[in-house]
Order: sequence, then C-alpha cells, then structure tokens
Amino acid sequence: MRLLVVEDEERLAAALRRGLQAEGFAVDVAHDGQDGLEMARHGGYDAMILDVMLPRLSGYRVVRQLRAERQWLPVLMLSAKDGEYDQADGLDCGADDYLTKPFSYVVLLARLRALLRRGTQARPVVLACGDVELDPAEKRVLVGGAEVTLTTREFALLEYLIRRPGEVVSKTELLDHVWDAALDTAPNAVEVYIGYLRRKIGRDRLETVRGAGYRLVAAHARAGENAAPAGENAGPAGEKQRVER
Repeated sequence: MRLLVVEDEERLAAALRRGLQAEGFAVDVAHDGQDGLEMARHGGYDAMILDVMLPRLSGYRVVRQLRAERQWLPVLMLSAKDGEYDQADGLDCGADDYLTKPFSYVVLLARLRALLRRGTQARPVVLACGDVELDPAEKRVLVGGAEVTLTTREFALLEYLIRRPGEVVSKTELLDHVWDAALDTAPNAVEVYIGYLRRKIGRDRLETVRGAGYRLVAAHARAGENAAPAGENAGPAGEKQRVER
C-alpha cells in the first residue's frame, strides 16, 4: 500500500516514514500543503496522513480542494490542534479521521488500517442531486446556485432524501428517520412537509410515487424520459405506479 505523509516537521515526517516503511508501506513525504495537494492529485496513493498547520496551504484547504475535485483518497489528519472545534472542522472539511499530537503510534497504525479497509468510495462533503446542493455541516442549501432557507425539519427531510437520490423512500421510513419516534406525530406530517419543501426547491425536483413514497430527482429528469409511459414508473414488482409532481 502506498501512503503520502504531508508534514512540515521534518524529524516527525522522517520518523513516520521509517515506521511506516517498517510496517511494509511505500511512503512519500511532502513538507508543505501545496506540494502535498499536487502529489495527492497525481500520485495514486492508497491513503494520506495530513498535518493541519502547513506552509503555503493548510491541511483544511488541502482536503477541501481534494473533495471539491471528487478525489476520495482516504485522509487521516494528524495535528497538534486538539480542540473539539478543530477536530470537527477537520472532519467537516472531508477528512476521514483526526488524530491529535502527541499520538500513539499503535493507534495511528490501527486507524490507518481502518481507513484502508474502507477504500476510496465517494464521500462528498456537499451532497447534491442535480442543481440542489446541501451542506450538512454548514446547514446550507443551494438550488440552482441560489441559497434557500429551510426550517430544521425541512432541512432534515431534504438531507435524508438527497442521501438517496433517485430512490423511492416510503412515508414510514421518513417518519422513522426524520421525525422523533417518541413523539406522537400526525400521520399527514410527511405530506405537509413535502409540500413545504416543494414550494422552496421546486415541484419537479420532488416526485410522489403513489402507493410507494417520494423520490428526489434532478430538475431536468422527467418521468417520460424512461421506458415507462409519461407520468408512470414501473414498480419493483413490475406494476406501474403513478408519479405525481
């Protein structure tokens, strides 16, 4: 496995390289954020250990840029910034793990192995479906590039749907995951909030599949663009389900 270590403290970088090489890893080292970003883009690495306080480009900016470019290289941030907000910022930027200095080398190896087991599947910081973008950390929603203000419940509903774009999500599932199960929620709560959400993001982005649930789609998607007749969609059992907007 090939690793990239981005660390400006040369003695620590050298120690990490020796220790990781002894464990069988191939290791390259960069000493500033800009060089680390370029190497991460083109080096074909399996994971990266990234300091936060780096010359030229901070670790936060490095990982943000990688994620913006849809580069899913697993990133372990290693930093002396040990405040809870520092750690939250690192993870919200797109890092997969955060370890504070001084650190246990045994724990570092274990966390690195865990990252490598997960692989490089997509892990976007900002979720998107068509021109609808949702940032869970910043609690921001953009529709067609314009910011839209949502209530807490509307945001939670959209976040659940945008994590499953194009899938039909049942009313029961939405009640279970978006509403508090301990509360006596009115049966029509989902329909009411779907209506609120449609008015804010556009009706054509949120479909009702009668008898099945709701589906978030890209604005340009139309039911008539697939093999089913206009206004209908084939259900999982082959039965046609009416799609409403």
